[in-house]
This record gives sequence, structure tokens and C-alpha cells, in this order.
Amino acid sequence: MSDRIATIDFHVTSECSQDCPYCWGPQEFENPVDTDTALRIVAHVKEVGARRIVFTGGDPLKRDDIAALIRRAREVGLEVALSTTGDQLTRAFLDEVADLVDLISLPLDGSREEINARTKEPGHLSAVLQAFALLREHPSVDVKICTPVTRRNLAEIPNIARLAEAYAEITEARVFYNVFQAFPRAMFEVDWEELLVSPAEFRALEEEIRGSRPPGESGAVRINFLGHDTLDRLYVMVFPDGSLMIPVGAEFRSFGPFLEMNDLDAVLERSQFDWRKHLHHSKGWEKRPAQVRAGGSEPH
Repeated sequence: MSDRIATIDFHVTSECSQDCPYCWGPQEFENPVDTDTALRIVAHVKEVGARRIVFTGGDPLKRDDIAALIRRAREVGLEVALSTTGDQLTRAFLDEVADLVDLISLPLDGSREEINARTKEPGHLSAVLQAFALLREHPSVDVKICTPVTRRNLAEIPNIARLAEAYAEITEARVFYNVFQAFPRAMFEVDWEELLVSPAEFRALEEEIRGSRPPGESGAVRINFLGHDTLDRLYVMVFPDGSLMIPVGAEFRSFGPFLEMNDLDAVLERSQFDWRKHLHHSKGWEKRPAQVRAGGSEPH
């Protein structure tokens, strides 16, 4: 078992209702692993030493068996996070799995439809706001709002932060806001010059938002700013075909079938994965002892 990994992202599908121009998720995997293989991958995430699994994609809710995968993750003692576009989230789904999920991550690229629709499909903002309303019925599930910062929404980020703060005031759940500097990595052709903000612009944005809070007050939302230096060599991913993928810079590096990995530390060493940064970053999402639900995994 590895002591260098806390979280593994399982990209269970490349299917998605959105077409984000900055997406670094898998593309066009027409034959993702079947349910039995996916269940074995979930168990292997625990076996290699990870504490948490993030079901992502594409949109993991595009898989009919996602509830079964979540259930298996809980059975083997993993913390469970779900990263979804939000427009597929339903009350019925939450009623079925909310007690098994620690955190649900939802994307917002704008606080107004006209801004959000620059990088998301029309109507996406309304769908996410509806998802927020549904999640208020399940306060044991933490909520993470994520925004990749691009030239199309740079000026809008303070408004999204205020939206996140307003939501945190009306829900019992913990609310996080992750602000990403859109990273130049994708499995398709991208005009990055048209999208990317500079490190200086990103730092100025962080200073603006942090400076808008009264001295000594942190607000109801924990806001995390993740620039290029933080995002690079941070993730370990299992792609829809079951391959282990560890991105470095703009490159997606594949290390073969994840289920055949018996010495993950050796793979991490070859990959240039920054495990110290990864472990440090992972601490922010842990449940406090009082927040660990009965029958769930213990805090780490």
C-alpha cells in the first residue's frame, strides 16, 4: 500500500452534457469498462492505499451503474466525492445515494446566465441552482463549487464568490469554493491564448477577493485558489478504459491498466507526481469527527 496517495479520480465515462473549451477530462472513450471491472477498480483504489475516490468524467451520472459504484466505494471504506455537471442531478438520485456521499462538486462559470453560457450550455446555471436547492435537503453532503478562470469570466469571479457565500448562509452543509486558473491541458485542439489568464492576473484576482472580506473574517465559505503551479502533477486518474493516467504539464501520461498496479509508489516515482503537494492539498476536504456519519469511513 502506498502512503503517497490520498485521492484517486475515477473518470468513469467521457460522456457529458457540456462542451467546456478548457476541459482536461477524457474524450471519446466509446467503450468504458463494464460494471464488474469498474467495481474491481473501486476496490483497488482502497487496496493501493487511497482514502478517497472522486467519481468524475465526463459526467459520472451518465453511467447507469454509478449508484452501485458509489455503494461499493462506501463498502470498502473509502470517502466518496462526486464531480458532476449538475444538470443531471435529481432528487431521486440524491435520495438513493446521499447517505453514501461525502462531497458533491458542481461547476459554475458565472453568476449570470449570459456569463455562464460563454463556456457552458444554455440553461446550465439554472440547473446548478436547482441542484443547490436539492442538496439543502441533504446537509451531510459537503458542497464544492468549482470555477475555471478564463478570459471569458475573469471579472465575474467575485460575483460567483458572493453567490457561494449566499448559498452557504442558507444551508447546513459545509461549502467550499475552488477557483482554478484554467490549465493548458486537453485531449483536443484548444486556442489557449484566447482562454488563459496570466499568473499575475490570477494573483490579482485572489488578492481582490481575499481583500474584500472584513479583517479577521473568513466568511462562510472556504475559498481555495489553485494556480498552474498547484494544479500541475497533482492528480492521479483512472480513465474510462481502466488505464492509470498521471498528467504532467500539458501531457497525459498513461501507465497501463490500473488493476495491474501492485506497486503504485514505483509508478508515482516514474511519473514525477508531486505526492507531497497532493497530500497537503487533500487535507482540506476531510470530515471532522463529528461529521463522519455512522457506518462511514473514519476521518484521516
